[in-house]
Amino acid sequence: MDKVFARFLEKFGSPVDRRDVPESSIERYRGKLPNQLLEYWAEHGWCGYGNGIFWIVNPQDYEGVVASWIEGTKFGKRDTYHLIARGAFGDLYLWGEKTGFSLKITSVFSRCVIHDLEPTPEQMDRKLQDFIVSRKVESNDLEDLFDRARNKFGTLRHDEMYGFVPALMLGGEPTLDHLEKLKAVEHLILLSQLAELDPYHF
Repeated sequence: MDKVFARFLEKFGSPVDRRDVPESSIERYRGKLPNQLLEYWAEHGWCGYGNGIFWIVNPQDYEGVVASWIEGTKFGKRDTYHLIARGAFGDLYLWGEKTGFSLKITSVFSRCVIHDLEPTPEQMDRKLQDFIVSRKVESNDLEDLFDRARNKFGTLRHDEMYGFVPALMLGGEPTLDHLEKLKAVEHLILLSQLAELDPYHF
């Protein structure tokens, strides 16, 4: 195991709900995603970390989610994106084939952060390691609800997330009483239909 992933595990702890990655999936994304990520897949699988607060995922499972958020937007013209990771409350980490980690979507608010990057192909593995090592447990939490949600609903599986019912964009409240354990893909597509995706203005 390399030093970068070892440091990531020090912060997040042991994996949950690990799935082995078939060779066909690694070949499917060769040349589209960094070799370093494919090596992490082969060694560690797709799984959750931090008791399921952060997930390294199979991008193929989320192709419909990515399309529903960015097709027809300026982002769709900018690059070809693949979802490589997500948070328990629907933070979406998208990797662009040309731009690397250049788009993060906070799905509950329909907001995004754009990183203006044009790394060279030689820099992609380093950029992927930068992405992994800079993840924080607390930045994937929402209103400090994660531990309470996990106590109430149990640990998430790879295809689940915690979501608000009604959604925050429909006037729901960010409280434990309005939280449910939901199927991730279906809920993320629903959220994409509630409001236009807007950049954060810091």
